[in-house]
Amino acid sequence: MADVGMPIALIFDVDGTLAETEELHREAFNRAFAGAGLPYRWDQEIYGDLLLVTGGRRRIEHFLTRSTDLTEAQIGQVGAGLHRAKNAHFAEVMADSPIDLRPGVADLLRAARRTDKRLAIATTTSRVNLQALARRFPGELVLDSFDAVVCGEDVGALKPDPEVYRTALERLGLPAAQCLAFEDTHNGVASATGAGVPVVVTPSRYSAGQDFSAATMVLDDLTQFFLPPREDS
Repeated sequence: MADVGMPIALIFDVDGTLAETEELHREAFNRAFAGAGLPYRWDQEIYGDLLLVTGGRRRIEHFLTRSTDLTEAQIGQVGAGLHRAKNAHFAEVMADSPIDLRPGVADLLRAARRTDKRLAIATTTSRVNLQALARRFPGELVLDSFDAVVCGEDVGALKPDPEVYRTALERLGLPAAQCLAFEDTHNGVASATGAGVPVVVTPSRYSAGQDFSAATMVLDDLTQFFLPPREDS
C-alpha cells in the first residue's frame, strides 16, 4: 500500500465520495425536467456519460446544447431555471431517501477529529446540495466543524480544474504536501493532483473503470484506509 505520509488535513469530495448520491441527483434532474414540461428523462447510461461534465448547471447546459436548437443565451436562461428547480428537488429526494454514508466515512471522520486532523470539503456541487446531505447526517457532517468548505459557487472553474483544491488549501493555510484528498472520479483526481494534493480514491457506482493512475491509493471503500498514528502516540 502506498505511503500517505502524516497529513495534517483531510480534504473530502462530496458526491460519490462521502455518499452514493448520484442516483438521487439523477432523480432530481428528471423531476426538474418533468416540472418544466420537458420531454427529457436521463437514464443511467445517459447520466453516466453526462457525469463527465462537472457541475449540475453545466451538465444541463451541455445536454441542451446537444439536444435542442436553443441559442446560447436561451440555454443559459433555461439551464439556470432548471438547475434551481433541480436543487430544490434534490433536497426533497435526499430527505426521503434511505441513503447512508459510504462504508468507512463516518469512522474516518471520527478518527480524524480524535487525532486533531483538520478537515475540509472541496466539491463542485452547490452549497444547498451539500447542506441537504449534511442535514441527513447531523452527527457526522456538521459543516461548521470543518476548517474549510469550498463549493461550486466559490470558484470560477470546476473540476478537473484545480481551483477548488487551491482555494481549500488557501483557506486551510497549508501546503498541498501536508494534506490528503479523498475522491471517487478521474476528474476529482485531476483536480487534486493539479493542486499538488495526494489522493485516495474510492471508486463509486458511476466512476468504476475510470483512470486513477495518478492517485496515491485506490481502495474499494474507506474501511480499508487507516490514518497513520500520531508521532506522539
